[in-house]
Amino acid sequence: MNTIWSKYIQGPKTLYYSRKLRFDDMFKDRWKKTFDLDESKNLKILEIGCGPGALAGALHRWYPNAEITAVDRDSELIRFAAEHEKGIEFTEGDALALPFSEGTFDAVISNTVCEHIEPEGFYGEQLRVLKKGGVCLVLSSRKGISDLKYNNLTEFEEKFWEKTDKYEDSCDKYTVGNYCAKESDMPVIMERYGFGNISADYVAIGLTPDDPKFSSELAHDIINADRYSSIERLDSVIYSLSEHFTEEEIETMKRTANGRYDERIRKYESGEKLWDTDVSVIMVLKGKKI
Repeated sequence: MNTIWSKYIQGPKTLYYSRKLRFDDMFKDRWKKTFDLDESKNLKILEIGCGPGALAGALHRWYPNAEITAVDRDSELIRFAAEHEKGIEFTEGDALALPFSEGTFDAVISNTVCEHIEPEGFYGEQLRVLKKGGVCLVLSSRKGISDLKYNNLTEFEEKFWEKTDKYEDSCDKYTVGNYCAKESDMPVIMERYGFGNISADYVAIGLTPDDPKFSSELAHDIINADRYSSIERLDSVIYSLSEHFTEEEIETMKRTANGRYDERIRKYESGEKLWDTDVSVIMVLKGKKI
């Protein structure tokens, strides 16, 4: 059983609820226009590095005639995905050794995966499992905007995270982000490893709870997605650095974080507008198996 990512890097709730927002149906037309998949076919689509399943779930809704398969090597993320998203075949597997035959899929897609896997194997396996003329979609997060006014840390929290930074080495240990590439390099890399007809586009998703275009339910989801991220980050500290922190310190951090998000929700419900915002910018690289 492999649970490295879900334990030490990002927990399932962190990934699932932030991606549920990014791939919410209110942004469907924007994503589908960028993907530009041929819906006249009964598509077979594979998501690589699916995590807890939010993007796979969106694909299932947006392409109802398609067969969606999703793979990830983290056992806990696959368990969470199968529990939360139905109608999708979730399976454990390595992006460098996909458990599928050559020429199986019409399209392959990945979201923030290329940064962590050496490109020859990453693109080589996708080329192998794609049918001739099949489409490869690579989504990669770029620098966005984060202006969360309610996220000011207390002195206790600042000292806690300073101490964490002193000892935390999970990203280096598990080669997180070792293969990040500049925007201008990514199409070159994709072409180098066998794809043609390459294009690059960008999708910006802005999440501002106080904007009236977001329903009350979505506004709460935006705030709580940050809450899940904060709490699961503390859970990762428990797994990797338990010898450096007491149980009381961790509980104090969790109470403080929950209090901050409870207060943000209270302000939202009372009509006090902070206009805090988070804007994700996602590069969408597209190539074809010629």
